[in-house]
Parts: sequence; C-alpha cells; structure tokens
Amino acid sequence: MRGIKNWELSNGGVEMSEKLLDLLNEAIARELQVSIQYMWQHVLWKGPEGLAVKDEFKRIAISEMKHAEAIAERLAYLGGTPTTKPDPIFVGESLKEMLEQDKKDEEKAIELYKEIIDLATKEGDITTARLFRKILQEEEEHHDVFKSILEGME
Repeated sequence: MRGIKNWELSNGGVEMSEKLLDLLNEAIARELQVSIQYMWQHVLWKGPEGLAVKDEFKRIAISEMKHAEAIAERLAYLGGTPTTKPDPIFVGESLKEMLEQDKKDEEKAIELYKEIIDLATKEGDITTARLFRKILQEEEEHHDVFKSILEGME
C-alpha cells in the first residue's frame, strides 16, 4: 500500500482524530435530544397556534432522527461507538417557550456542524464533511421554520 501511512484498514482506511469522533457523538446526542423533544412537542401542543404547527414538530422530529442514524452509521464506520444518550430534553410549557428553545437548539447545531465540517475537511475526511454539509442545510431550514413561526406570534 504505497503512499498510505498510519491508516487503519478496520475503519475503511480512514484515520480520524479523537476530537472529530467526539464531535460526531456530540452531534448524535443532540439529534437524539431534539428528535424526542420535537416529537413530545408535537404530542403536547396546546391552543389554536399549536394546532397550526404540530405537524411541523413531527416532520422535523423525524428528520432529526434520520440525521442521528446517518451520523451514527458514519461514526461506526470510522471505528467509534455511537452514544445512546440524548442531550437534556426541554419540552416547554407554552408554545412560545417550546419554539424559543427549539430555535436555540438549532442555532447550537448549526455552530457544531460548521465546526465538524471544518475539522473533517482539515483531516481530509471528505465524506464526513459532505454528510454534515447536507445535514447543516436541513438544520438551517429547521431554524428558519422555528424563527418564522416565532416572528408570526409576536
């Protein structure tokens, strides 16, 4: 294998830093958190405004679970062990409180995923960077949904 040094064939020939593997697990914990959080918000909504957005909570929750799955598959391929523990879940008491928290959670995801893209790119892991570019685009769309609904409530 001329030209390849220090690569582990057990993980597809890609050597990843512990930091990147840890960030992927952080992303999984976040995706698990919001998929549960948004699904419970879908179930526990109240009032006419809640009726208008309950299906968005469910749609986004399902999208977040698909993100968790894709990230976990990538992490396992790279030799890591995906976490099963979500970040702390905050359902909220009112629709406004729910949406404000969800908007913040999406902002944190956007920041984290940009960091993952940068590090994966620096480490030459084009596949992880590509995966997170796709997920980042969807997270920005989720952020826009929550932000737009909040603007409509004020």
